[in-house]
Amino acid sequence: MKRKKIVVMGFTAGCPIAGVIWQHVHYIVGLQRLGHEVYYIEDSARLPYNPVTWSVDEDYSYAAEVLGKLAAQFGFEGRWGYCARFLPNTPCAGLQKKEILDLYRDADAILNVCGSQEFNEDLVGNDRMLYVESDPGVEQIKVDKDTADTKEYLGRHRALFTFGENIGQPDFPVPLHGRTWLPTRQPVVTDLWKPEGTPPGGAVFTSIANWNTSGKKDIEWRKENYLWSKSLEFLKFVDAPRCSHEPFELATDIKDPATQALFLRNGWRLTSPHAMSVDWNDYLRYIQHSKGEFTVAKDQYVRLHTGWFSDRTACYLAAGRPAITQETGFTKFYGGKEGLLSFQTMEEITEGVRAINADYARHSRAALEIAKEVFEAEKVLADLLRRAGI
Repeated sequence: MKRKKIVVMGFTAGCPIAGVIWQHVHYIVGLQRLGHEVYYIEDSARLPYNPVTWSVDEDYSYAAEVLGKLAAQFGFEGRWGYCARFLPNTPCAGLQKKEILDLYRDADAILNVCGSQEFNEDLVGNDRMLYVESDPGVEQIKVDKDTADTKEYLGRHRALFTFGENIGQPDFPVPLHGRTWLPTRQPVVTDLWKPEGTPPGGAVFTSIANWNTSGKKDIEWRKENYLWSKSLEFLKFVDAPRCSHEPFELATDIKDPATQALFLRNGWRLTSPHAMSVDWNDYLRYIQHSKGEFTVAKDQYVRLHTGWFSDRTACYLAAGRPAITQETGFTKFYGGKEGLLSFQTMEEITEGVRAINADYARHSRAALEIAKEVFEAEKVLADLLRRAGI
């Protein structure tokens, strides 16, 4: 493959929590391993979030610090920039504004990861922007509802990619109105997760979740509400540990005492996500030290049959940790058997736990094999660039 100049854009510095960081790192490292000249740029009018102080303000020093550390760890020193569009004259850290504008002009491709990048005056008219949607369903519904700004925003991209592999298929009910959505997957650099065989003694099924995000991307469509928060799905299966006869652990922040008590009564361990959210290496170690993952999917992904799959769950697989996750339609394409099990009912959860416990080594090997076959970054990203005509 001919060496290309590629810009990755996202919100790693604007929301520097570990799950977001790893999602973007896999794009950067995967593209580097394909031999490309890769840059990471944030150029946003959104105020950055500092997870240490829990503040959102104009101080972008922490954002710049995070990008500097990531660049040193993952080999993109001198190839990152953060532009504070919310301040007069747009001060920048890392690469300066002229260098960034030169990149916009010269890049062979600009990946808009999670569709998080605004089209400011310097990006309007760029014909190499590739939209990568991680949350399928909402944008398709907005287009069906004839939302003008959504249609304009999507239309500025050269190609539209989505983690919703069922979008455009009969299983997905939302009309696409002539737009072409290309299925893709979260790239994962599997060797960064260093599978280490059997987990430490006492390891349990875990997951990491933002507890209550409802309202941010909830949407009404055809007289039904489709919710973005995972909390309601977890509550539907709150008795999963008790029914499976072993504890599960959830790294999340449940504020309501009654809800906390409900989870504890049903065999859950609750642990704080804050330290591992700040330190992306702690996040990695938490996954490595788990038996596997048990998790749910957001209501939107499930009821719209999107075929979505979690980037975090893909990391569990890369660490050789089997996963039991809620069905969204992804098993049409991969998984559903050894290493990666899906569920719609409590019976399927308990059977999944029994199966993994009965032959953990086999399921662990299968989990890693799925990660390498389905999510390996070099495969995923080479395919994305090929289909985008880059």
